[in-house]
Amino acid sequence: MPQTPSARKQRIGIELRKMRDAAGMTTTEAAAVLGLNRTKITLIEQGMYAITPERVIALASEYEEGDAAYVDALAAMAGDKSKGWWEDHRGLVSTGLLDISEVEHHAHGLATYQICHVPGLMQTEDTAREIFREVYPPLRPLNIEARVENRMRRAQLLTRNDPMPYEAIVHEAALRMMFGGAAVARTQLDHLLRLSELPNVTLRVVEFRAGGFKGAGQAVMYARGPVPRLDTVQLDSIGTPTFLTDVNQLKNYQDVIAAMRDRALGPAESRDLIFRIVKTL
Repeated sequence: MPQTPSARKQRIGIELRKMRDAAGMTTTEAAAVLGLNRTKITLIEQGMYAITPERVIALASEYEEGDAAYVDALAAMAGDKSKGWWEDHRGLVSTGLLDISEVEHHAHGLATYQICHVPGLMQTEDTAREIFREVYPPLRPLNIEARVENRMRRAQLLTRNDPMPYEAIVHEAALRMMFGGAAVARTQLDHLLRLSELPNVTLRVVEFRAGGFKGAGQAVMYARGPVPRLDTVQLDSIGTPTFLTDVNQLKNYQDVIAAMRDRALGPAESRDLIFRIVKTL
């Protein structure tokens, strides 16, 4: 069975398909530019067949794509053949979690909003383990531990030598969930407070009294690409994550995050609320 293409290979194909559609060209016409058959173009657009940076640039030129920064970023993605650390977890965790790891690793900034969970990159090992024990259908202990290891490795993004900007908007409900009991919850909130002091991290809390708001029913990660057109939205769902790349969808989630930010407490007030919750545990 062919291996599922990585998130980045799929994204390259998606963007090339967008360009070709905008140019009004067929796969046969695109194939002629590269001296390939049309099947190869289809496979490239599905992320199933590798494409070189030079061919990305050639197609973009034929499609009359005028955004040079966008084309250069896409060509750089095609030229990156490095193996990510998440490949060590292939076969142990779901392909969707590997895709999330890859998208986060290559992002130039991350923003997330969470309602019932502390964001994954900010979870302690014990909290992550308790959350994975509630996954449906149930996971075997080996798979739970593999997911915990994957999540802890992902979390290193926040404290690496060149950390990216990270914004987390968390509902008060997530702060009061007691996965694993009071001791685990207290340790989790202490960890959250320590992370909130990092210069690259911005944490905001939406209080219960803030009332209803857009996005209340979802957990979302917004990953900034090297250029805005290569941004990605990841939605949590049972089974596998969903990735959105359409520019209109990206704009919608930018607006939702901005609206939630307006409803949330400022960073200092958010920390004060977490301190108060810790004292009740």
